[in-house]
Amino acid sequence: MDYGKYKYEANLKAREARKNQANTVQKEIRMGLKIDTHDYETKRRNVEKFLDGGDKVKVIIRFRGREQSRPEMGVKLLGRLAEDVSESGFVESHPRQDGRNMVMVFGPHKKKAQAMAEARKRKTDAEKAAARGKQDGSSSKRDDARGDES
Repeated sequence: MDYGKYKYEANLKAREARKNQANTVQKEIRMGLKIDTHDYETKRRNVEKFLDGGDKVKVIIRFRGREQSRPEMGVKLLGRLAEDVSESGFVESHPRQDGRNMVMVFGPHKKKAQAMAEARKRKTDAEKAAARGKQDGSSSKRDDARGDES
């Protein structure tokens, strides 16, 4: 076997392996203790989107001034968030006070590679459906044009 051909095939295999490799990233969401309902819902949606994408999420609550004397309010808020995103992920580390911040980490139910594969499949399915729709739409336009000429 030719050594150059062997090196080329080994390089192709390595490139393919790197393409399918996925690195889990830890995303970060910051919020205050006195967060409004709409802002909370936006942050919750972002956390779910990150977890569905296969990333870990670190949620940080900032305590300001007198809020620091009420850490139980932060635990309550993080518990509510954990309950709301329970179908997308699980609590990896429970709330802990870290100076002026309270930190909690969520982990995804599915692995990053699995989430990427599902997203790739959805994208190709959507492209195929769009191509099929274009073909069907163009033929009906031609039929309409012929009907107008008659």
